[in-house]
Amino acid sequence: MRSIKGWARLSVAAAVAASALFASSQKRVIRDDLGHKWTLGRPPKRIISLAPNVTEILFALGLGDRVVGVTRYCDYPAEALTKAKIGGWVDPNIEQVSVLEPDLVLAFRGNPVRTIEKMRSLGFPVFGLEPGTSFESLLETIGKIGLVTGSEASARALIASLDARIKEIEAPLSGLAERPTVFLSLQGPGLWTCGRDSFLDDLIRRAGGVNVAGEIDRKWVLLSREEILFRNPDFVVIMSKTEPDFERAADWFRDEPRLRHLTAVEAGRIRRLDENTASRFGPRLVDAFADLVRIIHPELKREAR
Repeated sequence: MRSIKGWARLSVAAAVAASALFASSQKRVIRDDLGHKWTLGRPPKRIISLAPNVTEILFALGLGDRVVGVTRYCDYPAEALTKAKIGGWVDPNIEQVSVLEPDLVLAFRGNPVRTIEKMRSLGFPVFGLEPGTSFESLLETIGKIGLVTGSEASARALIASLDARIKEIEAPLSGLAERPTVFLSLQGPGLWTCGRDSFLDDLIRRAGGVNVAGEIDRKWVLLSREEILFRNPDFVVIMSKTEPDFERAADWFRDEPRLRHLTAVEAGRIRRLDENTASRFGPRLVDAFADLVRIIHPELKREAR
């Protein structure tokens, strides 16, 4: 087993997960999140990413020069826009994947299982990943990508850096007397939000808030107007890609006859959280965490980001 001396800065949960993961590489055979065996070998030179968050992780690990294909939604960092497009998240073009001759295809939840299995049957080297429910599982996902790409050292450094920053952001939150209730409004029609099984619930909790749908044992939850009125959040936080999108959604809350009487609306506590940053299970989730701390705890003097 490898030493975990270099992981001293990690939280206990993250260190345990990370040390176990990298120790497993000694066996040279691991399993992806879909249960398929993967034999570790030479570092891949032609990588295709089937999800924006995976693309972000690959570039954060310094592997941008090895990425040969991405989805049309992979827009960060800017260099990702120069890569060949293999279709969308739910409709990747298998023929285009074949043309690019990958020696690693990284799939993520949201890619249709049928498509992933078809790629496997055609001989494509697919490694599947699932989103977790916490920062610890994000760090573990980064570790897995580091393993299969032969970039363990870069993964260790990135994990340690992110974990240290998470701790720094959390530090001012210790001993807070108030934990405001938060309704996190997801993009799209209706009062969609996150339940207990979503990593966004962990984001709210660790930011010193209480998710109004946090007791619901699902990832995504559609609340009725009556339900959100009953929960009466202190903050409405709207995830949106652009400022105009946010303003339209905020106006809807202000103008809707029943919702305009929510405590958050009457007090003017409707805030924006960048959708790209917060919805992708990648390194920038820590940026969204810092933004959320500032949103729901404006009384803190120290800058969280």
